[in-house]
Amino acid sequence: MARTAHSNRLIHETSPYLLQHAHNPVDWYPWGEEALDRARREDKPILLSIGYSACHWCHVMERESFEDEDVARLMNELFVCIKVDREERPDLDKVYQTAHQILASRPGGWPLNMFLAPADRMPVFGGTYFPKTSRHGLPAFTDILRQVAAVYRDRRDAIEAQTDTLRETFARIEPADAAPGASPAPELLERGFAELARQYEPRHGGFGAAPKFPHPTALEFLLRHAARAGGAAGGEALAMARHTLAAMTRGGLCDQLGGGFFRYCVDERWEIPHFEKMLYDNAQLLGVYADAARAAGDELFRRAALATGAWVMREMQSPAGGYYSTLDADSEGHEGRYYVWSAAEIEELLTPEEWGFVEPHYGLTGAPNFEGRWHLNVRADVATIAERFGRPEAEAGALLASARRKLFAARERRARPGRDDKILTAWNALAIKGLARAGRLLGREDFSASARRAFEFVRAQLWRNGRLLATAKDGRARLNAYLDDYVFLIEAGLELLQTEFRADDLEFITELADIVLERFEDKHHGGFYFTGDDHETLVYRPKPTHDDATPSGNGVAAQALLRLGHLLGEPRYLHAAERTLAGLSAAIAQQPSAYCSLLIALEEYLYPPEIVVLRGAPEALAPWRARLARHYAPRRVALAISNEIEALPGALAGQALHAEVTAYVCAGSACQAPMTDPSELERLLAQNEPAAATPR
Repeated sequence: MARTAHSNRLIHETSPYLLQHAHNPVDWYPWGEEALDRARREDKPILLSIGYSACHWCHVMERESFEDEDVARLMNELFVCIKVDREERPDLDKVYQTAHQILASRPGGWPLNMFLAPADRMPVFGGTYFPKTSRHGLPAFTDILRQVAAVYRDRRDAIEAQTDTLRETFARIEPADAAPGASPAPELLERGFAELARQYEPRHGGFGAAPKFPHPTALEFLLRHAARAGGAAGGEALAMARHTLAAMTRGGLCDQLGGGFFRYCVDERWEIPHFEKMLYDNAQLLGVYADAARAAGDELFRRAALATGAWVMREMQSPAGGYYSTLDADSEGHEGRYYVWSAAEIEELLTPEEWGFVEPHYGLTGAPNFEGRWHLNVRADVATIAERFGRPEAEAGALLASARRKLFAARERRARPGRDDKILTAWNALAIKGLARAGRLLGREDFSASARRAFEFVRAQLWRNGRLLATAKDGRARLNAYLDDYVFLIEAGLELLQTEFRADDLEFITELADIVLERFEDKHHGGFYFTGDDHETLVYRPKPTHDDATPSGNGVAAQALLRLGHLLGEPRYLHAAERTLAGLSAAIAQQPSAYCSLLIALEEYLYPPEIVVLRGAPEALAPWRARLARHYAPRRVALAISNEIEALPGALAGQALHAEVTAYVCAGSACQAPMTDPSELERLLAQNEPAAATPR
């Protein structure tokens, strides 16, 4: 920002989003006791503004209102103004997004602007983007400021009545108690699939109408359902997943030159995205595409996974090892400018032969598809182009690859979108899991090494005095970690163990699991709260159940505890997962497709994961591990443990050491005789595919 005449308290923060606002004329505070105490002392309502650094409409509102001297003067006069980065404080965002939905009877979004009573921080009024002057049916922000201040001054009785109603509503939105003896119902899996099938959009792929989001957890559920169900239902699930994944990677959701995926598409055809890139989307899609490459044997999915992993390592991994958070949608003040082209620009950069292939490949004829310029979508695949020109497919592919390299190099010289370089524990855990999984399934040791570096960063920088912290930047780690931080990191650790077994990794994730049970579990009703029992007291304590852009913390908790419990033979973890599924079963039953991460946990509860432990000399284990990675086996946990590691916890301690590689296979409490022939192991595992299993 060019203007620096003003500085406010955000200047001392680490969040790039808060620092973007540090020179606004608004007297911004970060969330904390200083601001809250001032509001109470002065009996002044709070304006709480929540956003994030890659948010386009957050930038718009800043330019229009927060940088305007007159608007800022009114804000400062009437309110105590607090800025929050929703990526650092997802607890506050969950609470006040929920409050907005209750008050406005519609979902919120970002920027979220909530007006709070100072005494109890309960909402008085709220909305998302407000323009500086009234337009498009939206009231002027300055009018909103005056009206809310007047209501707070003159209508306290109405505010108190609304607050009472809101507290009652908060209490009611908690998941209903499970009936005595309730257990999660197997038919929820079939109902979840049936709902996704109804939501599926058969023409272009994906679920529902525009705007279209990638929904990686739903796609993971479909791939797993295809493997478990088999037959016609399995074929339908796989076809839905394949069509959607292919449409996304050929369309504008995917960065055709640099790899990785944008946040969502504004149209039903997956053509034009909202151009921000989020670590969490790419982390999840990386794992899903790697799974799909194995499940469907499709080279397109393999290439998508490899390009996404390469983008994460190239653009999002810090020198210290952790992964950054987001890339902005805007550059040079315009959304998407970094990514779009004129046809003339492209033609000038390429040879005539390259241009001859690129033009039909990306469909660069007619009117451009984004504000007078082209955002690249694949319109004809390599085989089609090769056939059209009567050239070998390999030759056509080489020409297109050469053209992409030239275009990418030219794009690298443009002004780049801003990058939010804070490192979030939960999002790093998702990326560690995705890279480790893709590295194992696709044979990319560089992916696995990247995941290992990030995992070590989290342990070194964000694990302090036996507790996790949520965020780090410039050597400063801060804020209590949330449920997602813990359970996503447990899952990431379990995935890393399958890449390279380290006893201290297993010990670490066991420590994390014990903290989750101690600090986050709802001991009375089952499931887990988003914040720990020693967290700052908020107006209510969320218990997230349905999936959003990231999977539900409760769904991932149940999955991770089931796997860790079966791996170690630890009933505490298994019982906590079962209590979660039982306690949330009534909520899942209302709309199963909104709870795909919990449905995945339910599947692993009904069909216990298959634990394969290989013991032997390190060099002899590698070919066995490679053979296991050739197949899509979503319920399998496969560990290759060197004979050099002797002391192991729990059920792992009972596996005897032999001179030759020995495989131990268990599912639930049933274990097979040890095996020393890899072909015998593969035959056994083929017989144990989930479609042939019987629910517990």
